[in-house]
Amino acid sequence: MTIEELKRRMACGELYQCNDEGLMREQMQRLDMLFEYNSLKPSEFEKKSSLLQKMFAEFGEGGYIETPFHANWAGKYVRIGKGFYANFNLTLVDDGEITIGDSVMVAPNVTICTGTHPIDPELRKRVVQYNLPVTIKDNVWIGAGSIILPGVTIGENSVIGAGSVVTKDIPANVVAVGNPCKVMREITERDKKYYRGNIEITDKFE
Repeated sequence: MTIEELKRRMACGELYQCNDEGLMREQMQRLDMLFEYNSLKPSEFEKKSSLLQKMFAEFGEGGYIETPFHANWAGKYVRIGKGFYANFNLTLVDDGEITIGDSVMVAPNVTICTGTHPIDPELRKRVVQYNLPVTIKDNVWIGAGSIILPGVTIGENSVIGAGSVVTKDIPANVVAVGNPCKVMREITERDKKYYRGNIEITDKFE
């Protein structure tokens, strides 16, 4: 199978063998870039910013990813909007497309997966997989230790509670938590007045 056909299958949810030699050579080049990023000092902010622009399909202004950062393809198929922040140990299984909007916050130890495998063990022994895209829209906050599974869309402004396993789409403007992740409540006007339940927000943050 040609490298072009493999990449077509990677992008459209069809089965392919991810241990193809040509594919793996290209992936190793990407992982070298990731290694370079993780090797930079925290103070080398400009170098990190420049490398993020090279690594990702798109990486918006004002974004930052703490190290260590892990990704199968170093962001090659990932588009991220403005003002993104990811804390330590973000893992992207980015064999397929990941699209992240503006002002998204990601807590430590979050995994976002596009790659998965068929159930049949004979196919899995042959290193067969397929990819489904993940979309995370504007202003989403993903809590620590959460896992976003292939094919999921999370609607704008929503909050995913810590430790959640998101197996299905989550609508906009909700708080969702659990394994499997389920909507707990809507985000309302009350959330502009109080935090942690009943503590009033008295400061004005510009």
